[in-house]
Parts: sequence; structure tokens; C-alpha cells
Amino acid sequence: MNVSAPGDWPTAKPEDAGLDPRRLDDAIAYHRAHETRWRRDFLLDDGCFIGVADEPQSAGGVLGPVRPRGGPSGLVVRGGRVVADWGDTERVEMSFGIAKSYLAALAGVAVAHGLIETIDDPVRDYATDNAFVSEQNRAITWRHLLQQTSEWSGTLFGKPDSIDHNRDLGKADFGQTDKGVPRPMRPPGTLWEYNDVRVNRLSLSLLQLFRSPLADVLRDAIMAPIGASSTWEWRPYANAWVEIDGRQMPSVPGGSHWGGGLWMSARDHARFGLLHLRRGRWGDAQILPAAWIDECRQPCAINPEYGLLWWLDVGRTGAWAARGAGSSLVWIDPDDDLVAVVRWIDKPHIGGFLERLLDAVER
Repeated sequence: MNVSAPGDWPTAKPEDAGLDPRRLDDAIAYHRAHETRWRRDFLLDDGCFIGVADEPQSAGGVLGPVRPRGGPSGLVVRGGRVVADWGDTERVEMSFGIAKSYLAALAGVAVAHGLIETIDDPVRDYATDNAFVSEQNRAITWRHLLQQTSEWSGTLFGKPDSIDHNRDLGKADFGQTDKGVPRPMRPPGTLWEYNDVRVNRLSLSLLQLFRSPLADVLRDAIMAPIGASSTWEWRPYANAWVEIDGRQMPSVPGGSHWGGGLWMSARDHARFGLLHLRRGRWGDAQILPAAWIDECRQPCAINPEYGLLWWLDVGRTGAWAARGAGSSLVWIDPDDDLVAVVRWIDKPHIGGFLERLLDAVER
């Protein structure tokens, strides 16, 4: 364990931040001993990218670039100070579903700038295409998209929404027999389903609002003001370019299910987590509205474990997290003023790491 940090990010010894060094070391050792089962090149034995392993070949396969992962890495931040890091925390890595929480932050920017009046507005009132005019889609609101309850029906960048029908996150890492089997559609707001096509539709709708690539908006509105590095990227699919104001712009995905996605270091993720722990404030600047951070933490009525593209009550009541396949998470615990970024831990052992981390807090 070391406590180095770049730039102006302060560091502290664990004992000076109210953490038991031995127990903190135990948590880190636990992570190292329980690395994700995913291969570092993200390929299965047949050479197939793990993100499309449970899809038929006719579904189109990988659409974006893929970058091999590194080994287990992470940081712990308490009281705004880095108290521990391990592994290569500056390595730019694929983030998979963690990107969804960044889309939630951009939706908050849109609300703050008046581009969205209220997230209970129908998206059809803002769309510049016909994706929300059908009987199935016309009642969909921004909240539905952000809670993954939209039941949006259509095809985007060659992927039909049905490709993620019946998706079970408990089985999705290594195959699921009924995933992608079409089912009867439900009214918007009546079914929760983790569906990357619909999240990508949210991303495109935000692009239509900002009329500027979302990576640029994220950099200017959030990442640069919080002192993030310039190493991160948000990679689109090869076919995910749309024309806006006469210019071709990339519509970035809210995951890496089909390649591409948000590629970012653990350190930059930790800054994003700390921004949310501080309810959108960084130093003297209010980067995101505090009310928006609170809104993101409101549980979905039909899935109380989910807010606005954030997972709730992760590891303990009141803690919340951005989570990505592989498994990785940006974990925020307001009760103990903690942020932890954990990259490439075996999914069943996430709770074991968080339990050990909480045991390190001196009470």
C-alpha cells in the first residue's frame, strides 16, 4: 500500500484518517486474492469478446474498440484525502457499466443548464428524430430512461432493444440462455430491465440536447474542473456517428457491452466519486447541483436498489455505487466519508472487500 497522489490531491496515512492500517491492508489483500475471472484480453477460449458471448452471431458482434485490462487496482479516499492505493491506478481501463453513472451526471448538467425542464417530461418533446413517436415510446420520460424502466422499443446502431430482453445481471458475465429472447412489451415505467440499447438511446438523446460530443461536455463541465487527467477517452462504436448541425458527431455508449465506452483510470474515477460524495461541490465551485445528486439517490419504485443510473445500498444502507462488468465499482459511503474505487474484483467477492474496508474504520 502507498499513499501517493498526483497534483493537488492531498494524502494521509490511514491512521491519521481514522482507519486501521492492518485491516485496510487486509481489505487490499482480499481484493488481490480475488481477481475477476475475466481474462485480461477480455476473450473467451473461442476468441469471442466476453461482452457478446451470449449473443447470436447474427446480432452484429462487437461494434467498438476493445482494450485489454490490467490487474487488480484501487484507491481509498477518506475526508477527501487518498489514504491507500494499489496496483496501477493511472492505467486507462475500459469501465463498462460505470459509464452509465457518467451519463446520469450529464443529465444533471442538462437540467442545470435548462436543457431539460424536468426529468418527468416526455423525451419526445426534446428529440430531433422520430425515435419517440410510436405508441410504445411516446410516453417515455427522461426519468424512465435514467431508471432503466423505459421499455423503449427500436433498433440503435444495429442493435435491437430485444437483444437485452430478460437480461439477468447475475448471469450476464458468463452467458444466459434466455437473454435476447423477445418478450411482450410493457408500458413505460412498469418493468425494470438492464438494457444497454436503451441506455445508448439516452446517450443519443443527450447528444441531441447538447449538440456537442458528450466527451467534450463531460470534460468541460465536470472532469477538468475537478482536476482529472487528460488521459481518459469515451470511445464510440464505429457506426455510432450522427449528423448534428451539419457535423458528424459520435454518440458514445453507456457501457462496453459491444466494445468502446468510457476508458478511464481509477484515479479519475475516484475524483468523480468524491464529487458525488460532496454533493456536487469541488472546492468553492458547485459543479453539479446538490439537488441532482440527491435525485440520483432516490430509489426506483420497482427496483429500490437502483436510482438514476446508480446502484443504491451497496455494501451497507446509504452507500451507493457506479458498477461495471468485470467487476469494478466506484463506491461512495457518506456515513463514513469514504470513496473507494475497485477494479477487476471477482463479482461474488465485492461484499467481502467492502466488509473488510468498513471494518477498518475506527469508531
